[in-house]
Amino acid sequence: MIEISGISKSFGDKVVLDDISCNMESGKVNLIIGSSGSGKTVLIKCIVGLVQADQGEIKYDGVDFVNMEDKDRKELRTKIGMLFQGSALFDSLTVEQNVMFPLDMFTKKSVTEKMHRVNEVLDRVNLKDTNKKFPAELSGGMKKRVALARAIVLNPKYLFCDEPNSGLDPQTSLVIDRLIIEITKEYNITTIMNTHDMNTVMESGDHIVYLYKGKKQWEGSNQDIIYNKDPYLNDFIFASEFLREAKNTRMKHRDTAEK
Repeated sequence: MIEISGISKSFGDKVVLDDISCNMESGKVNLIIGSSGSGKTVLIKCIVGLVQADQGEIKYDGVDFVNMEDKDRKELRTKIGMLFQGSALFDSLTVEQNVMFPLDMFTKKSVTEKMHRVNEVLDRVNLKDTNKKFPAELSGGMKKRVALARAIVLNPKYLFCDEPNSGLDPQTSLVIDRLIIEITKEYNITTIMNTHDMNTVMESGDHIVYLYKGKKQWEGSNQDIIYNKDPYLNDFIFASEFLREAKNTRMKHRDTAEK
């Protein structure tokens, strides 16, 4: 679990995060959602230490991250996997070399041990026998799966995903969502995902934090969100008439069932 208490961050006179408190739970896909400029990317950067919060506490399984010494922070980072929005694969390296990169950087395993682990995670994301391909030979969805394999190759306790479905078609997005859900539960990872994709919210949102203008506006699950009464959240998630009608239909069915 990652505990976030009273996190605030400003850039000059602009307040980007205003007293954010929430918990990111183990074995669940925790979503941070909100419109552009709501502060969700800055919050993730604060949680992983890429940006230093002005005030507040961040604890990884009870350990204070904000005041952690450099050597302890480096050790913690070996337990963090990152899935970047653009996949961030090295174009000049093969799939195998891309996935092996964290093992080369952070472990002293033998080549045989590293190859075994690389093949294990590639198989897990359904990319068996793609070892010698280069990123340019892969589809967008395959690149995301390679990036996911690289993110989990060190058996992380924490997995951060920045807009993992950006640029993907709906069917491929669903594949990525389901892989992240399966891996999160299988390895009991604390997964934190930054997204504005409502399909992802409804498919993956075990725990959701909605930010509005730098504040935590709402918190709940994908089971709760369809029935929420927050006007700002409803404007965000039910932006289309189709989605609004879908909500109204579900509300009517629920009211009928309760009677």
